[in-house]
Amino acid sequence: MKDGTPTADDRARFLQGMAEAATSVTLVTTDGPAGRFGVTVSAFASVSADPPMLLACINRKSPAAAAIACNGGFCVNVLSAAQSNLADVFAGRSERFPPYDFGCADWERAERGWRLRESVASFACALDRDVAAGTHQVLIGRVLETRRAARACAGSLVYARRAYSVAQPIL
Repeated sequence: MKDGTPTADDRARFLQGMAEAATSVTLVTTDGPAGRFGVTVSAFASVSADPPMLLACINRKSPAAAAIACNGGFCVNVLSAAQSNLADVFAGRSERFPPYDFGCADWERAERGWRLRESVASFACALDRDVAAGTHQVLIGRVLETRRAARACAGSLVYARRAYSVAQPIL
């Protein structure tokens, strides 16, 4: 750092270090007056169990960030190991489907978003706080409904070292 300001090398080292951190892969969706949007998100975490709250971080350049603020909520869908293709669609890099195409999967309406029927878990949330942080919006949601897969799946999809992997299920 030079005078407290990160250099290009600082940024590169930060990104290399963060690549070592395994994160869950989720699809965050919203629906309402601002429209229906979905985006792949790997920055997602629990905030509180009482009351149930979580956070998701979305790049401010994504139209989903502004739509979530306008729509007042979102739904986080935790992907299974078999759903990396959906992560690619909602990251805008699928070779099979147009970017952000909801037609690539089976959905059901959730409060303020869309729930992926075959997700490992989903969390429908009312937006509690929307905080600007660097290039991203930190969206803190009050969980209105939680659903978990009824049957065992092949494990959760995780992302580390710039590649997908699998978190094995606990049986």
